[in-house]
Amino acid sequence: IEKPCRNCHGEGRVHKKENFSVKIPAGVDTGNQLRLAGKGAAGENGAPAGDLYVVIHVREHNIFERDGSNLYCEVPISFATAALGGEIEVPTLDGRVKLKIPAETQTGKLFRMRGKGVTSTRSGYAGDLICRIVVETPVNLTSEQK
Repeated sequence: IEKPCRNCHGEGRVHKKENFSVKIPAGVDTGNQLRLAGKGAAGENGAPAGDLYVVIHVREHNIFERDGSNLYCEVPISFATAALGGEIEVPTLDGRVKLKIPAETQTGKLFRMRGKGVTSTRSGYAGDLICRIVVETPVNLTSEQK
């Protein structure tokens, strides 16, 4: 090319920034990639544009920790509920769900709620929510309570 234009310098393509709205499917995890067909760099000599790959980075949640499709959370319960048993409400991705606590439950006891985790994008299988019990020990007891 004897006289390339100022915009493309003879390449036949120019660089530009463009914003896209991307729908992120439920269940994706850090490191997953989404392919946007035809949204990549322009091809050479009039070839079609390539694909743009978006790499997912999932932020940490303030309640749940994720391990694959399973979710983990800590659930505080009162000393009385731990000793005598009872029913508590546990947070899930779909709202709060009731969980029966047996008598004499100790800190660290794990309860598995099947199907309450993250649904896998590949298999459609929902993981489990595993709740770790934390017994809140009473403080500032009166002499009568002691």
